[in-house]
Amino acid sequence: MATMGDKISARQVMQDADVPTVPGTEGETSVAAARRAADELGYPILLKASAGGGGKGMRLVQSPDDVEDAFGAAAAEAQASFGDPRLYVEKALSPARHVEIQVLCDEHGDVLTLGERECSIQRRHQKLIEESPSAALTPAAREAMEAAAERACKAVGYRNAGTFEFLLSPEGSFYFIELNARLQVEHPVTELVTGVDIVREQLRIAAGERLVATGRADRRGHSIEIRLNAEDPEHDFRPSPGRIERFRAPEGPGVRVDTFVESGSLITPYYDSMIAKLIVWDADRPTAIARAERALRETLVDGVPTTRELALEVLASEPFRSGNYSTATLDALRSEVAV
Repeated sequence: MATMGDKISARQVMQDADVPTVPGTEGETSVAAARRAADELGYPILLKASAGGGGKGMRLVQSPDDVEDAFGAAAAEAQASFGDPRLYVEKALSPARHVEIQVLCDEHGDVLTLGERECSIQRRHQKLIEESPSAALTPAAREAMEAAAERACKAVGYRNAGTFEFLLSPEGSFYFIELNARLQVEHPVTELVTGVDIVREQLRIAAGERLVATGRADRRGHSIEIRLNAEDPEHDFRPSPGRIERFRAPEGPGVRVDTFVESGSLITPYYDSMIAKLIVWDADRPTAIARAERALRETLVDGVPTTRELALEVLASEPFRSGNYSTATLDALRSEVAV
């Protein structure tokens, strides 16, 4: 976890394990080094925090004129968020998809991969909708990504639940970007398609027990997770603290809601804006989308703006329904609405 928690060292470890990484710098980067790297890689580039996560300490740089200001802003945010201002450079791949592999690893060297999650519906590099399996992966591509994650786990002696995050290029090539050495918000998507309780498995791993299975976890059906955030999509996703006047969660088969809120709950400005996760499962992707739409319409949140209506827009959009979308899709859909 210590090795992979630092993204700069993680890149080198992944390269040694024959896991492809996004072209970029190999160590801590200065403003001058970032400029040189950008000249070699070509714009746009991403400045990324070595200790980063959740989109913090990350800046997209479109031209040489923007490097210095973006570097200062990213370093300051990284220092404030993680106590570590170090940055590195990656080539910005666009359009790209954000696809991740969930793993479980025990102290005996056993690895279980639990398939992928598609996480490309994002705003400001933070996920809003996740699904499994991804419409972008062929069986061969899926196996290649899971095999790469397994090699990486064994290379670092990883022990825990974790998620290897990759960027998927339009031509199908994939590149490691980071390991989340922890349980992620979107883990219920994987739980619903595999039947594996990832939290329980973490506890078993911590107790020194062996995994109940290794290799590739069985999976069935399709799952979608929608993050309900107390944010105003009409005003650049500005956080919207306040009091929840009424809250009603959807019910029915194949519907799971993880939340702490109820009618009367106070949403403060001091924590992350996510107030609930709505997760659905069904036999295939079209019926899972229909179930997600039904569950969202049954969800009631009065008192603060949320991302509920935005999620319905995304689920109804042609890019999402066709499965042909990328990390740029949400911005494109919002631009169409604005026009």
